[in-house]
Amino acid sequence: MEPENQSEWEAPPPPEKIVTDPPQMSELATLGNIFFEPGKTFEDLKRKPRFLLAGLIVIIAASIFQIAFIQKVGFDRIIRERIESSSRTSQMSSEQKEKLIEQQSGPIVKAISYAAVPVILTIVFFLGGLIYWLGSNAMGGTGRYLGGVSAWVYSSFPPTLLFMVANLVVLLVKTVDEIDINNSQGGLVQANPSMFIDTKASPVLGALLSSIDLFAIWGWILAAIGLQTIFKISSGAAWAVVLIVGLCGVTAKVVWALFF
Repeated sequence: MEPENQSEWEAPPPPEKIVTDPPQMSELATLGNIFFEPGKTFEDLKRKPRFLLAGLIVIIAASIFQIAFIQKVGFDRIIRERIESSSRTSQMSSEQKEKLIEQQSGPIVKAISYAAVPVILTIVFFLGGLIYWLGSNAMGGTGRYLGGVSAWVYSSFPPTLLFMVANLVVLLVKTVDEIDINNSQGGLVQANPSMFIDTKASPVLGALLSSIDLFAIWGWILAAIGLQTIFKISSGAAWAVVLIVGLCGVTAKVVWALFF
């Protein structure tokens, strides 16, 4: 006979079900809302990370400009201008330069230049998302890696898309002779102070000033909103991550201009 003070056995309660809010915007809707309601858009991306459509549009826009630029200016001219203006080839004889131009103007190099844009951008998307994810979690945030990719892609989507559209318009309006190959490597539209100096004479200063760009600043603002929303960190912590990443990019540009 069981003791009277022994309570009856009760089954343990079922595990608590974790309920997540479903996304309230379609992926197509996020493409438009990121321009006008970035906070709400990133809040929705926090519920369900998405980046494929926005990333694909950025890749297509950049690839279209790359193809249109090469077709209008001419691949041979681009190679010639780069070699003629490079400090690394300044000591070469005319025959050596012509041989180098001939080697780099072949169909294989041309095909690589077309394929480089989508490959590089894809790598940048996932690497940038990794940096945002690690940086935000280091600041005490909580979130998934794909949230970092979404923050990177969607913060770059509006400024990159408008930048590419503006470049295509300028490319259609300008004649071939009006296009400066060396100063157009970063785009035909300049929204930074580097337009006021001779970047050939001062490449390092030009690289530094080109980083103070309206399109880049717009992307930084969106990125700070995205990291703060997706990873639940403070505004100061989000800006710290964004500015550290931006400073690394500026340093890379300055070093490249200094040596190459």
